[in-house]
Amino acid sequence: MIFYDCSTAPSPRRARMFLAEKGLEVETREISIMEGQQLSPEFRAVNPDAMVPVLITDSGQTLTENLGIAAYLEAHCPEPPLIGTTAHETGEIMMWTAIAEQQGGLPVAEALRNGNPHMKDRAIPGPENFQQIPALAERGLRRIALYFDKLDRHLEGRDYISTDRFTLADITNFVFVDFARVVKMRVADTQPNLKRWYEAVKERDSAQL
Repeated sequence: MIFYDCSTAPSPRRARMFLAEKGLEVETREISIMEGQQLSPEFRAVNPDAMVPVLITDSGQTLTENLGIAAYLEAHCPEPPLIGTTAHETGEIMMWTAIAEQQGGLPVAEALRNGNPHMKDRAIPGPENFQQIPALAERGLRRIALYFDKLDRHLEGRDYISTDRFTLADITNFVFVDFARVVKMRVADTQPNLKRWYEAVKERDSAQL
């Protein structure tokens, strides 16, 4: 397998952590978003949408979305299970993964891409340019705060986001909570449940990558 990564971006980090939790070592090729390498003709031949992560499977299939990559890797390497072993577990894990994407990842992206002057005309990732909308940056910050509070309430009395073990839901929520630092949003002492969980996940080997 070949994994196209970017060490500074949250989306490929999700796949990177998933691979690490599975104990899989694959050939990795770094694509620097800061240098615009995702827009190069060479990389767009791999993914015309000009985004990472990308996983090229052993059979040559190209997978370009985290959920697709995770589903493939779970089937390819079932242990340890990260997407559930029962219908109930899988439903809960995917529900909290979707919550992370919609209520965590999207607001962070809104705040960063619409508020950072270095991302002028790059408000949306991909091959096309889009102008920034400052109001979306403000809304994104408010939504991140609500997301952090939601997780803090949910994690009361829980060690993990879903089920009784570490799963894709923990990976996805952790990556977005951690990446929120780029817009100066961090877990507060007034969110003890979220902070306890966050510090525990941060100590995992996969989180060091």
